Amino acid sequence: MTHRRYARTALGALLVVSCRAGSTATGVTRQMEALWSAPVDIEQRDLFGGPGGNAHAAKPEERYEFLEIKGGGVSPGYDVQDAAGQRWSVKLGAEARTEVAMSRVVWAVGYHQPLVYYLPRWTMSRDGRDTSLAGARFRLELKTHDKRGEWSWRDNPFVGTRQLAGLYVLMLLFNNWDLKTAQNAIYEVREDSAVTTWYMVRDLGASLGASAWLTFGTKDDSAGFKRQPFISRVTRNRVHFASDGGWMEPQLHGSVTPADVRWICNLLARLSDRQWNDAFRAAGYGDSEAAVFITRLKEKIAEGRRISE
Repeated sequence: MTHRRYARTALGALLVVSCRAGSTATGVTRQMEALWSAPVDIEQRDLFGGPGGNAHAAKPEERYEFLEIKGGGVSPGYDVQDAAGQRWSVKLGAEARTEVAMSRVVWAVGYHQPLVYYLPRWTMSRDGRDTSLAGARFRLELKTHDKRGEWSWRDNPFVGTRQLAGLYVLMLLFNNWDLKTAQNAIYEVREDSAVTTWYMVRDLGASLGASAWLTFGTKDDSAGFKRQPFISRVTRNRVHFASDGGWMEPQLHGSVTPADVRWICNLLARLSDRQWNDAFRAAGYGDSEAAVFITRLKEKIAEGRRISE
Protein backbone atom coordinates (compact mmCIF):
# COMPACT_ATOMS: atom_id res chain seq x y z
CA MET A 1 0.00 0.00 0.00
CA THR A 2 1.30 3.41 -1.01
CA HIS A 3 0.75 6.41 1.24
CA ARG A 4 0.46 9.72 -0.64
CA ARG A 5 2.94 12.33 0.44
CA TYR A 6 0.31 15.06 0.44
CA ALA A 7 -2.10 13.40 2.91
CA ARG A 8 -1.69 15.90 5.72
CA THR A 9 -4.59 15.53 8.12
CA ALA A 10 -5.34 12.73 10.57
CA LEU A 11 -8.65 12.13 8.81
CA GLY A 12 -6.90 12.06 5.47
CA ALA A 13 -4.43 9.50 6.78
CA LEU A 14 -7.26 7.36 8.15
CA LEU A 15 -9.06 7.46 4.83
CA VAL A 16 -5.89 6.55 2.95
CA VAL A 17 -5.35 3.46 5.08
CA SER A 18 -8.96 2.36 5.08
CA CYS A 19 -9.96 3.11 1.50
CA ARG A 20 -6.80 1.81 -0.16
CA ALA A 21 -6.71 -1.29 2.04
CA GLY A 22 -10.40 -2.08 1.54
CA SER A 23 -11.59 -1.38 5.09
CA THR A 24 -15.35 -1.20 5.65
CA ALA A 25 -15.14 0.68 8.95
CA THR A 26 -18.51 2.38 9.45
CA GLY A 27 -17.16 5.82 10.38
CA VAL A 28 -14.81 5.94 7.41
CA THR A 29 -17.52 4.70 5.05
CA ARG A 30 -19.89 7.42 6.21
CA GLN A 31 -17.21 10.06 5.81
CA MET A 32 -16.37 8.85 2.30
CA GLU A 33 -20.05 8.88 1.35
CA ALA A 34 -19.89 12.67 1.46
CA LEU A 35 -17.83 12.36 -1.73
CA TRP A 36 -18.54 8.93 -3.18
CA SER A 37 -20.77 5.89 -2.66
CA ALA A 38 -20.10 2.52 -4.25
CA PRO A 39 -22.35 2.30 -7.34
CA VAL A 40 -23.50 -1.27 -6.77
CA ASP A 41 -26.31 -0.72 -9.29
CA ILE A 42 -24.12 0.89 -11.96
CA GLU A 43 -25.36 -1.37 -14.76
CA GLN A 44 -28.97 -0.39 -14.00
CA ARG A 45 -28.50 3.37 -13.62
CA ASP A 46 -30.62 5.53 -15.91
CA LEU A 47 -28.18 7.86 -17.64
CA PHE A 48 -30.92 9.62 -19.57
CA GLY A 49 -32.85 10.71 -16.47
CA GLY A 50 -29.79 11.04 -14.22
CA PRO A 51 -29.92 11.23 -10.41
CA GLY A 52 -33.29 13.01 -10.43
CA GLY A 53 -34.89 10.79 -13.03
CA ASN A 54 -37.39 11.96 -15.62
CA ALA A 55 -39.90 12.93 -12.93
CA HIS A 56 -37.86 16.03 -12.06
CA ALA A 57 -36.88 16.93 -15.62
CA ALA A 58 -37.26 20.45 -16.95
CA LYS A 59 -40.28 20.61 -19.27
CA PRO A 60 -39.87 22.02 -22.79
CA GLU A 61 -43.48 23.26 -22.89
CA GLU A 62 -43.10 25.25 -19.64
CA ARG A 63 -42.98 29.05 -19.55
CA TYR A 64 -40.13 29.91 -17.20
CA GLU A 65 -40.45 33.19 -15.34
CA PHE A 66 -37.30 35.33 -15.29
CA LEU A 67 -35.94 36.04 -11.81
CA GLU A 68 -32.45 37.41 -12.38
CA ILE A 69 -29.38 37.16 -14.55
CA LYS A 70 -27.11 34.33 -13.43
CA GLY A 71 -24.08 35.54 -11.53
CA GLY A 72 -20.56 34.12 -11.72
CA GLY A 73 -18.83 32.08 -14.37
CA VAL A 74 -18.18 32.89 -18.00
CA SER A 75 -21.31 31.33 -19.50
CA PRO A 76 -24.42 33.51 -19.78
CA GLY A 77 -27.60 32.42 -18.09
CA TYR A 78 -30.56 33.17 -15.88
CA ASP A 79 -32.28 32.13 -12.69
CA VAL A 80 -35.88 31.28 -13.51
CA GLN A 81 -38.96 29.82 -11.87
CA ASP A 82 -41.47 27.35 -13.26
CA ALA A 83 -45.23 27.24 -12.73
CA ALA A 84 -44.81 24.98 -9.69
CA GLY A 85 -42.56 27.54 -7.98
CA GLN A 86 -39.37 25.54 -8.51
CA ARG A 87 -36.23 27.57 -9.06
CA TRP A 88 -33.83 26.68 -11.88
CA SER A 89 -30.33 27.85 -12.74
CA VAL A 90 -30.09 28.07 -16.53
CA LYS A 91 -26.76 28.03 -18.36
CA LEU A 92 -26.48 28.93 -22.05
CA GLY A 93 -23.61 28.58 -24.49
CA ALA A 94 -20.96 25.97 -25.17
CA GLU A 95 -21.05 24.46 -21.67
CA ALA A 96 -24.74 23.56 -21.67
CA ARG A 97 -24.46 20.19 -23.39
CA THR A 98 -21.09 19.14 -22.02
CA GLU A 99 -22.16 19.69 -18.42
CA VAL A 100 -25.20 17.45 -18.72
CA ALA A 101 -23.39 14.62 -20.51
CA MET A 102 -20.47 14.62 -18.10
CA SER A 103 -22.70 14.95 -15.04
CA ARG A 104 -24.53 11.77 -16.01
CA VAL A 105 -21.30 9.76 -16.14
CA VAL A 106 -19.84 11.27 -12.95
CA TRP A 107 -23.03 10.28 -11.12
CA ALA A 108 -23.07 6.82 -12.70
CA VAL A 109 -19.74 5.88 -11.08
CA GLY A 110 -20.75 7.00 -7.60
CA TYR A 111 -20.06 10.74 -7.22
CA HIS A 112 -22.69 13.25 -6.17
CA GLN A 113 -24.25 15.52 -8.75
CA PRO A 114 -27.05 18.08 -8.78
CA LEU A 115 -30.18 17.52 -10.89
CA VAL A 116 -29.36 18.85 -14.36
CA TYR A 117 -31.23 18.58 -17.64
CA TYR A 118 -30.91 19.90 -21.17
CA LEU A 119 -33.59 21.62 -23.23
CA PRO A 120 -32.88 22.29 -26.92
CA ARG A 121 -35.54 25.03 -26.98
CA TRP A 122 -37.34 26.77 -24.12
CA THR A 123 -39.45 29.82 -23.35
CA MET A 124 -38.64 32.56 -20.84
CA SER A 125 -41.27 35.05 -19.72
CA ARG A 126 -39.99 38.46 -18.66
CA ASP A 127 -42.06 41.58 -18.00
CA GLY A 128 -45.05 39.99 -19.69
CA ARG A 129 -43.18 39.04 -22.87
CA ASP A 130 -42.25 35.52 -23.93
CA THR A 131 -38.92 34.82 -25.62
CA SER A 132 -37.95 31.55 -27.28
CA LEU A 133 -34.34 30.66 -26.49
CA ALA A 134 -31.87 28.08 -27.73
CA GLY A 135 -30.39 25.09 -25.89
CA ALA A 136 -29.64 25.40 -22.19
CA ARG A 137 -28.63 23.43 -19.13
CA PHE A 138 -31.30 23.55 -16.41
CA ARG A 139 -30.17 22.84 -12.84
CA LEU A 140 -32.96 22.33 -10.32
CA GLU A 141 -32.33 24.26 -7.09
CA LEU A 142 -34.03 21.98 -4.58
CA LYS A 143 -35.10 23.54 -1.29
CA THR A 144 -33.67 20.51 0.52
CA HIS A 145 -30.22 21.01 -1.05
CA ASP A 146 -28.37 24.05 0.29
CA LYS A 147 -24.98 25.08 -1.05
CA ARG A 148 -22.86 25.80 2.03
CA GLY A 149 -19.53 26.64 0.44
CA GLU A 150 -16.73 25.43 -1.81
CA TRP A 151 -13.92 22.93 -1.41
CA SER A 152 -10.38 22.83 -2.73
CA TRP A 153 -8.68 19.89 -4.41
CA ARG A 154 -5.73 20.41 -2.04
CA ASP A 155 -7.64 20.91 1.21
CA ASN A 156 -10.52 18.51 1.84
CA PRO A 157 -11.24 15.44 3.99
CA PHE A 158 -10.45 13.04 1.15
CA VAL A 159 -6.90 14.05 0.28
CA GLY A 160 -4.87 10.91 -0.28
CA THR A 161 -7.79 8.59 -1.07
CA ARG A 162 -8.35 6.54 -4.20
CA GLN A 163 -11.80 8.06 -4.59
CA LEU A 164 -10.43 11.61 -4.83
CA ALA A 165 -7.70 10.45 -7.23
CA GLY A 166 -10.36 8.68 -9.28
CA LEU A 167 -12.43 11.85 -9.44
CA TYR A 168 -9.43 13.75 -10.77
CA VAL A 169 -8.78 11.07 -13.39
CA LEU A 170 -12.45 11.27 -14.38
CA MET A 171 -12.03 15.01 -14.99
CA LEU A 172 -9.04 14.30 -17.24
CA LEU A 173 -10.87 11.60 -19.16
CA PHE A 174 -13.37 14.25 -20.23
CA ASN A 175 -10.63 16.91 -20.65
CA ASN A 176 -12.16 19.17 -18.01
CA TRP A 177 -9.48 21.87 -17.99
CA ASP A 178 -11.14 24.24 -15.51
CA LEU A 179 -10.36 22.57 -12.19
CA LYS A 180 -10.46 25.13 -9.43
CA THR A 181 -12.12 25.66 -6.07
CA ALA A 182 -14.90 27.85 -7.47
CA GLN A 183 -16.24 24.88 -9.46
CA ASN A 184 -16.55 22.64 -6.39
CA ALA A 185 -19.59 22.84 -4.11
CA ILE A 186 -20.38 21.59 -0.61
CA TYR A 187 -24.07 20.86 -0.13
CA GLU A 188 -26.10 20.29 3.00
CA VAL A 189 -28.82 17.81 2.08
CA ARG A 190 -31.91 17.40 4.24
CA GLU A 191 -34.00 14.25 3.96
CA ASP A 192 -36.73 13.72 6.56
CA SER A 193 -34.92 14.44 9.85
CA ALA A 194 -31.45 13.52 8.58
CA VAL A 195 -28.88 16.01 7.32
CA THR A 196 -25.93 14.88 5.21
CA THR A 197 -23.06 16.66 3.49
CA TRP A 198 -22.13 16.27 -0.16
CA TYR A 199 -18.88 17.27 -1.85
CA MET A 200 -19.20 17.58 -5.62
CA VAL A 201 -17.60 19.03 -8.71
CA ARG A 202 -20.66 21.01 -9.74
CA ASP A 203 -19.44 22.98 -12.75
CA LEU A 204 -18.37 20.50 -15.42
CA GLY A 205 -18.91 22.63 -18.50
CA ALA A 206 -15.29 23.16 -19.58
CA SER A 207 -15.11 19.63 -20.92
CA LEU A 208 -15.17 17.50 -24.07
CA GLY A 209 -12.68 19.68 -25.92
CA ALA A 210 -8.94 20.23 -25.91
CA SER A 211 -7.10 21.52 -22.86
CA ALA A 212 -4.38 24.14 -22.99
CA TRP A 213 -1.56 25.31 -20.74
CA LEU A 214 -2.20 28.65 -18.97
CA THR A 215 -4.97 29.55 -21.43
CA PHE A 216 -8.57 28.56 -21.98
CA GLY A 217 -9.12 25.26 -23.71
CA THR A 218 -12.07 24.40 -25.92
CA LYS A 219 -15.50 23.06 -24.99
CA ASP A 220 -17.87 20.78 -26.86
CA ASP A 221 -15.19 20.34 -29.52
CA SER A 222 -15.16 16.81 -30.91
CA ALA A 223 -12.09 17.35 -33.11
CA GLY A 224 -10.04 18.78 -30.24
CA PHE A 225 -11.22 16.06 -27.88
CA LYS A 226 -10.44 13.29 -30.33
CA ARG A 227 -6.86 14.34 -31.02
CA GLN A 228 -5.66 14.94 -27.44
CA PRO A 229 -3.71 12.08 -25.82
CA PHE A 230 -4.61 10.76 -22.38
CA ILE A 231 -1.65 9.22 -20.53
CA SER A 232 1.85 10.40 -21.36
CA ARG A 233 4.03 8.24 -19.08
CA VAL A 234 4.42 6.49 -15.73
CA THR A 235 7.43 7.25 -13.52
CA ARG A 236 8.05 6.03 -9.99
CA ASN A 237 4.52 4.63 -9.72
CA ARG A 238 2.99 7.99 -10.65
CA VAL A 239 0.93 8.67 -13.76
CA HIS A 240 1.53 11.78 -15.85
CA PHE A 241 -1.25 12.92 -18.16
CA ALA A 242 -1.22 14.75 -21.47
CA SER A 243 -4.09 16.97 -20.36
CA ASP A 244 -3.31 20.18 -18.49
CA GLY A 245 -6.61 20.15 -16.61
CA GLY A 246 -4.92 20.40 -13.22
CA TRP A 247 -2.62 23.34 -13.89
CA MET A 248 -4.49 25.54 -11.40
CA GLU A 249 -4.07 22.84 -8.74
CA PRO A 250 -0.40 21.87 -9.30
CA GLN A 251 -0.31 19.34 -6.49
CA LEU A 252 -2.58 17.13 -8.60
CA HIS A 253 0.23 16.49 -11.06
CA GLY A 254 2.17 13.38 -10.11
CA SER A 255 -0.35 12.44 -7.41
CA VAL A 256 -2.12 9.55 -9.15
CA THR A 257 -0.97 5.92 -9.20
CA PRO A 258 -1.62 3.39 -11.97
CA ALA A 259 -3.91 1.55 -9.56
CA ASP A 260 -6.02 4.70 -9.16
CA VAL A 261 -6.40 4.96 -12.94
CA ARG A 262 -7.34 1.30 -13.28
CA TRP A 263 -9.89 1.62 -10.47
CA ILE A 264 -11.93 4.43 -12.05
CA CYS A 265 -11.54 3.03 -15.57
CA ASN A 266 -12.81 -0.37 -14.44
CA LEU A 267 -15.92 1.32 -13.03
CA LEU A 268 -16.49 3.19 -16.29
CA ALA A 269 -16.03 -0.02 -18.29
CA ARG A 270 -19.15 -1.42 -16.63
CA LEU A 271 -21.36 1.10 -18.43
CA SER A 272 -23.21 -0.32 -21.42
CA ASP A 273 -23.43 1.15 -24.89
CA ARG A 274 -27.02 2.09 -24.13
CA GLN A 275 -25.98 4.00 -21.01
CA TRP A 276 -23.27 5.91 -22.87
CA ASN A 277 -25.71 6.81 -25.62
CA ASP A 278 -28.34 7.84 -23.08
CA ALA A 279 -25.90 10.18 -21.33
CA PHE A 280 -25.19 12.06 -24.54
CA ARG A 281 -28.80 11.89 -25.74
CA ALA A 282 -29.87 13.53 -22.48
CA ALA A 283 -27.49 16.38 -23.33
CA GLY A 284 -28.98 16.96 -26.77
CA TYR A 285 -26.33 15.24 -28.88
CA GLY A 286 -27.26 13.46 -32.08
CA ASP A 287 -26.09 9.90 -32.67
CA SER A 288 -23.19 10.81 -34.97
CA GLU A 289 -21.95 13.59 -32.66
CA ALA A 290 -22.15 11.36 -29.61
CA ALA A 291 -20.34 8.52 -31.35
CA VAL A 292 -17.16 10.60 -31.77
CA PHE A 293 -16.99 11.42 -28.06
CA ILE A 294 -18.03 7.96 -26.87
CA THR A 295 -15.51 6.20 -29.11
CA ARG A 296 -12.66 8.36 -27.79
CA LEU A 297 -13.79 7.96 -24.18
CA LYS A 298 -13.82 4.18 -24.56
CA GLU A 299 -10.32 4.29 -26.04
CA LYS A 300 -9.08 6.27 -23.05
CA ILE A 301 -10.82 3.92 -20.62
CA ALA A 302 -9.19 0.92 -22.28
CA GLU A 303 -5.82 2.68 -22.09
CA GLY A 304 -6.34 3.32 -18.39
CA ARG A 305 -7.28 -0.30 -17.69
CA ARG A 306 -4.04 -1.49 -19.34
CA ILE A 307 -1.71 0.81 -17.43
CA SER A 308 0.90 -0.82 -15.22
CA GLU A 309 3.29 0.36 -12.53
